[in-house]
Amino acid sequence: MARTFAIGDIHGCNEALRAVLKEIDPQKEDTIVALGDYVDRGPDSADVIEQLIELQNKCTVKPLLGNHEAMMIMALREPSELDFWLSCGGRETLKSYGGEVEKIPPTHLEFLDACELHFETDDYFFVHANYSADKPLEKQQDYVLLWEHLTSHLPKKHVSGKKAVVGHTPQKDGEVLLVKDHLICIDTYCYGGGWLTALNTGTQTVIQADLDGKIREV
Repeated sequence: MARTFAIGDIHGCNEALRAVLKEIDPQKEDTIVALGDYVDRGPDSADVIEQLIELQNKCTVKPLLGNHEAMMIMALREPSELDFWLSCGGRETLKSYGGEVEKIPPTHLEFLDACELHFETDDYFFVHANYSADKPLEKQQDYVLLWEHLTSHLPKKHVSGKKAVVGHTPQKDGEVLLVKDHLICIDTYCYGGGWLTALNTGTQTVIQADLDGKIREV
């Protein structure tokens, strides 16, 4: 039976991702939606991107663009933006590539360029950060999808009637945020001492791992 998993903000936590994917044991018919912010702050963003690229050989992967990928892409195209990205966690990312922009593999850049702003199934939709409840996904503002925290605006149920799965707003207690019956936030602050969360949307159960790859019994 086909399964759909969403994975929250990874932020370079490569061992956490490796552990979560091992627990999921992806099959060809499965879909994994990565909610963005694969890079910055954590120990090995390069390995995270490589794992997600390799994952595409095992199942369907739907990578979403996060604000940190957006910063990285902008910095690589516009040198004037480099310092801003580096100050937001990019230094750790660049270090994982050997300290030089030129060492970032073309396949990794292609992966980042292919990231989308949203994805949806029959019952769920997935975005990185937030959404406007009264607008269809294709008419959402990029700022809202990539940057707006739930602490700034907690949206009502989306006009589509589907349940939202988002990241971006870190839950520093490491617990998944549930908002009534219409929104789930699975950024559970892995790089800061919390967990990386994978949500099985069919069973509404989670798999969590810490920075070192230790699985949490939930």
